[in-house]
Amino acid sequence: MRKRAAIYARFSSDRQRSRSIDDQVALSQEFADRSGWTVTNVYADYAASGSTVHRRPEFSRMLADAENRQFDIIISEDIDRLARGEGDAPKLRQQLEFLGVEIHTCTDGHVTKLHAGLKGLMSSLFLDNLIAHTKRGMAGVVRDGRHPGGKSYGYKRIAGRPGELAIVEEEAAIVRRIFERYIGGHTPRRIAGDLNNDRIPPPRGGATWCASTINGNKKRGNGILQNELYTGVIVWNRMRMVRDPSTGRRLSRPNKASEHQRVEAPHLQIISPEPFKAVQERKEERARISHHTRKRAKRLLSGLLRCGRCGGGMSVASTGERPRIVCTKSHESGTCENRRYYYLDDIERRVIDGLRENLGTREAISYFVELYNAKRRKASTINRTRSAELERKLAAAERELKRAIDALIRGTISEAEADKVIPELRRRRDRLAAEMDAIAKPPKVVKLHPPAVDEYFEAIETLSAFANRLISEKNDRMSECLRKFIDSVTVMPAARGELPEVRLAGGLASLLPPQSRHSVLPGAVVAGAGIETATYGL
Repeated sequence: MRKRAAIYARFSSDRQRSRSIDDQVALSQEFADRSGWTVTNVYADYAASGSTVHRRPEFSRMLADAENRQFDIIISEDIDRLARGEGDAPKLRQQLEFLGVEIHTCTDGHVTKLHAGLKGLMSSLFLDNLIAHTKRGMAGVVRDGRHPGGKSYGYKRIAGRPGELAIVEEEAAIVRRIFERYIGGHTPRRIAGDLNNDRIPPPRGGATWCASTINGNKKRGNGILQNELYTGVIVWNRMRMVRDPSTGRRLSRPNKASEHQRVEAPHLQIISPEPFKAVQERKEERARISHHTRKRAKRLLSGLLRCGRCGGGMSVASTGERPRIVCTKSHESGTCENRRYYYLDDIERRVIDGLRENLGTREAISYFVELYNAKRRKASTINRTRSAELERKLAAAERELKRAIDALIRGTISEAEADKVIPELRRRRDRLAAEMDAIAKPPKVVKLHPPAVDEYFEAIETLSAFANRLISEKNDRMSECLRKFIDSVTVMPAARGELPEVRLAGGLASLLPPQSRHSVLPGAVVAGAGIETATYGL
């Protein structure tokens, strides 16, 4: 009986030609014919890296088919088409050997344990060498005064001259405006709001300007306020990419300052060194404020208030004997229509009264936990149904993608047609796979934790008895007690003169055993009950 063989082909870059797949399949087919094997399956991954066995759909499908005993042999042009990671090739050979499947390559024949180990190590060294050569080439680009990275706001690439940038004056004016406003005392959030109000297009085609776009991250050196390119200095090698061996995902890690490469590029200067230095000094001054001081709650609901119109935060906008709150987005950027001011003490009083009324008895707590478990079980059923639906859609998407790839291999569609169809099919498959990964696991039923129940009642009593007086005396116990059962307080818009509806989201997390406190059910809504992340109106 002729042995059944499967062919696996792969090329690693979008810049390489898909014709490489055809050549690999043809070579492997000839190898199978010479060996007297029947090819029953063909698998091909397009523009997929061999440095990891993850994130290759056809490779994963091949392994699943191997477990189902659909073939006896896997043929590939070379073992590095299957795996290039240092430990991936030996592990793959061991896995397939357990399933009774042999690996053969056109270059070396039967892949043994020694062969898999040596070739895997050689492929890994090749990748390390390739990375080193790439970095050396980019370092040379920087030394030449050219920019090695992607697009930066305020600049455009010069066609036909790789790495060379030119200043876009309209965007450069916005960069100067951002620096001037920040030095003048405006926050990044307020600056972003002003830019949105003026309908200034944000970088990279985003929907709106955000505070993070302006502020950036100090360790990564990104964000408009920290981009030294605006001072005419190209900085490269701030970050390095590492691959998570368990998922295959590439993650960025900051390099030491001593590893950064800096080159003067005065023709790219938009901001003079003085204002740039002033901005960094102001950022350092703000950073010196201790986390404890910056995060200390000043009032009962500090940091918990949300706008019912836009979902943004609400903060004190007018002080005095009775402070008033307003939507931060409305106040600072004008991007929210909820412009009404609300007396903070009214909101606090309703929250306290609502907590005592809704959560103040052991019977109520037991009832809430019962409802909580019912909601979790219902969510689990919904998740299982959704998961089954996604599995069907994902399988259909993979079949459709496989048919398109097979059509390209057979020559029934052109490369131009494949370039239009295959990427969209691949995106659809990846989107469905991501939805599958995002579905929560079935939750466990929880039990009351008696010691925590006592602490919970103590927290409610502390809340109602001492509230803002303890906070004003910098008693952090108040904030700790509060956050045991409140995640957020949403103030719904109301007409002037009317009391707003107040929606509390929060929980019974403090009532659960420690190992269950992170098992939350997002989005549960139970009328009249404040369970986990559920909501109720006051």
